[in-house]
Amino acid sequence: MVRSNYIKYFMIAPALLALAGTTLYPFVYAFFLSFQNWKLSRSPVPGPFVGFENYIRAFNDIHFWNSVIVTIKFTIVSVSLSIIIGLVIALLLQKSSRFNTILRTLLIFPFAISPALKGFTWRFMLNPYFGILDSIIDFLFPPFANVVWLGGAETALFWLAVTEVWGWAPFIALVFIGALDSMSQDPFDAAKVDGASALKTFRYVTLPMLRPIIVMVTLLKTIFSIKVFDQVVTLTGGGPGSATETINYYVYKTGFKFFDMGYASAIAYLMVVVLFFLALLYLKTVMKEEV
Repeated sequence: MVRSNYIKYFMIAPALLALAGTTLYPFVYAFFLSFQNWKLSRSPVPGPFVGFENYIRAFNDIHFWNSVIVTIKFTIVSVSLSIIIGLVIALLLQKSSRFNTILRTLLIFPFAISPALKGFTWRFMLNPYFGILDSIIDFLFPPFANVVWLGGAETALFWLAVTEVWGWAPFIALVFIGALDSMSQDPFDAAKVDGASALKTFRYVTLPMLRPIIVMVTLLKTIFSIKVFDQVVTLTGGGPGSATETINYYVYKTGFKFFDMGYASAIAYLMVVVLFFLALLYLKTVMKEEV
């Protein structure tokens, strides 16, 4: 029995070592680096210890606060649209049928596509010269014919959020469909007997029963929205100007374009703190529902 216990640890040791080397070590190393002054363009090794100087610098950096504001705007738009559209899709596909089963299966494909590929795809579709989506919008809405969607600050941020919604809304719809299928029919039958309309049934029966799932999905989607990176690189490059420069992209820009590794690590850890508390809140919500 004792030998078998050692064997199972031996079998998972390679995976644990890979995890430690690719995740744990960089995580700890970046923490210590955030308290050092290291300009990679000046020295190949970390510089002296500077305490909380990098963190204080972040709170006085207008570019950092711009990335915070951009991230908040992006998160609000992407999370709210993903939840609303996902719920609408779930309600439309709630009834079991062969056609709905096929559509449910297809819903997973947008979520399975890599975020970087989403950015490239939407960038081509929104191209003002040969983009198919841009041509459709120009045809249906002539007043927008001369709009360069990725050339304006607000429109670029909006379409960046749309790429996220396009991938997440179908996945969230599948989560809601599973929740709807697992609900007891007794409250719905009681509402029908009382003569409640479909709208009132949704408002007073369906929505309250879905509330725990909505909270969990909202927290999960918020975490992923805050750390968005791939679509920013492939769709907008943080532009125009710094209109779509999220926190994660600003960390990348600071560290690998300006080579200020210590400051980039400090910014990254400020984001990690926010994500940590959101993750704790998410886990607390999930465990509460399981109990």
